[in-house]
Amino acid sequence: MELLAAALSAACALDQDGSAGHPSRDPPAAAEESPTAAGTAEGPPPTHPMTADSWRNLIEHIGLLYQEYRDKSTRQEIETRRLQDSQTDPEESSPSEETPPEAEPTNTTENKAPPQISLLRNSNSRFNLWQDLPEIRSSGVLSILKPDEIKLQEAMFELVTSEASYYKSLNLLVSHFMENERLKKILHPSEAHILFSNVLDVMAVSERFLLDLEQRVEENIVISDVCDIVYQHTVNHFSVYITYVSNQTYQERAYKQLLQDKPAFREVISQLELDPKCKGLSFSSFLILPFQRITRLKLLVQNILKKVEEKSDRENTALDAHKELETVVKACNEGVRKMSRTEQMISIQKKLEFKIKSVPIISHSRWLLKQGELQQMNGPKTSRTLRTKKLFREIYLFLFNDLLVICRQIPGDKYQVFDSAPRGLLRVEELEDQGQSLANVFILRLLENADDREASYMLKASSQSEMKRWMISLAPNRRTKFVSFTSRLVDCPQIQCVHPYVAQQPDELSLELADVLNILDKTDDGWIFGERLHDQERGWFPSSMGEEILNPKIRAQNLKECFRVHKSDDSQRRKLGSRNRQ
Repeated sequence: MELLAAALSAACALDQDGSAGHPSRDPPAAAEESPTAAGTAEGPPPTHPMTADSWRNLIEHIGLLYQEYRDKSTRQEIETRRLQDSQTDPEESSPSEETPPEAEPTNTTENKAPPQISLLRNSNSRFNLWQDLPEIRSSGVLSILKPDEIKLQEAMFELVTSEASYYKSLNLLVSHFMENERLKKILHPSEAHILFSNVLDVMAVSERFLLDLEQRVEENIVISDVCDIVYQHTVNHFSVYITYVSNQTYQERAYKQLLQDKPAFREVISQLELDPKCKGLSFSSFLILPFQRITRLKLLVQNILKKVEEKSDRENTALDAHKELETVVKACNEGVRKMSRTEQMISIQKKLEFKIKSVPIISHSRWLLKQGELQQMNGPKTSRTLRTKKLFREIYLFLFNDLLVICRQIPGDKYQVFDSAPRGLLRVEELEDQGQSLANVFILRLLENADDREASYMLKASSQSEMKRWMISLAPNRRTKFVSFTSRLVDCPQIQCVHPYVAQQPDELSLELADVLNILDKTDDGWIFGERLHDQERGWFPSSMGEEILNPKIRAQNLKECFRVHKSDDSQRRKLGSRNRQ
């Protein structure tokens, strides 16, 4: 902290030299309310005033749209891990975390101009780093700060610059698409409302957030903290994201319907997309910006949290900000799922005809986990070694989070239900390979079925991956090949995503570039069952979507960082467990 205080003092001197002649403005509310704002840091809390509209000029000069920024950032993260994974000693610094060169001697009398932070002005330049800013290099702070503090400064600076890029993209969505006069004439107000939802509220929140972040950067070129600002805005303003994201199902449907039913709409959108302002990006890529941003913001705070000093005020603030962001992200995800799940349950209910006592399918607390066709073995178990063409017959399973329904398909896209059981009363057992006819066979036991008795089914899947996917879905507490993150295993196979993947089935996991996952199980036909480290979400995905992390030290570091990020959650779980035992 002594070195940081010295750096703050050096930066303060630079700011004070160049601050004359500019009107000051009030500090943001977030900084006033937070106990960890810049004013409580060691050393004086320097401020660098700027004109009220100067931040707007910075936005106008930003070269990257958020889609481009996000893509560059995640791909850089992938390359960093590749380099670390290939190093014999992964603790050595990677090129993306360069040790800054010694500051060149400068004549302080020639450097009295106030810092003018240029946020991503040149889209053709390499990715902007805090340490590359002219005012940083000329201040001498790089020779004072420790490498870990420089990495932390980079992490905080990325959060600020990415928000500026995000705001620029939101502004383009509104000014270029939403407020286009031709588009306004084509769309009915109700259609426009579904398509753009509350994007104006989202943009206003981003603007306010960006103002407070930029003022923090201007206070001192060595950034004191940003997570206190993130915390305040998440608690007080970020609920607008939940409203926007929850509308996503209807938004996607409305957009597809408009493209199909209104040629004029399709023509105008195509013309607007061709405008150089959009840089070849589609209209739909602008519509999903808020969902991408709130998720990415949580990851940026995680990155900061991994770099702050342990047991420090900045760590506590980052943990608080991360917790609140996680609450918002979960609410966003739940909002999307709730809309689609309700419609899906209604559709399934209409297709079922009960041969047994009817079970009410639609429930607010029920959703589909997996559905599909399997082959059921005919006859007693002793006949399972017979090689007859009628050894198996088709059945169809609907597996919900709390219920299994076993059916046979009948004409008219209907399903006749002949058995069911609570999901908690299911057990599975894999059979040894007994030849091609009985490959990928497993036993499903219903401890208590629709007739209140135990029942067993010998089932055959179409492939090894399909068999494992059914077994894990039917019995989620069954031990997998590898142990999960929550087991606190010292080492576990890991993979990082190098190609994005959109889940096609309920038991699959959508992946974003640079996601890191523990491998819980894998199949010979190219599927992986994984647990994403940053949110512990589980699901299946093709192995071709990622690259396995081979360096055990890097895997251990990933787990250590993940434990640290989620230690507040662990503490809460321990408290709940203690109460339950009492």
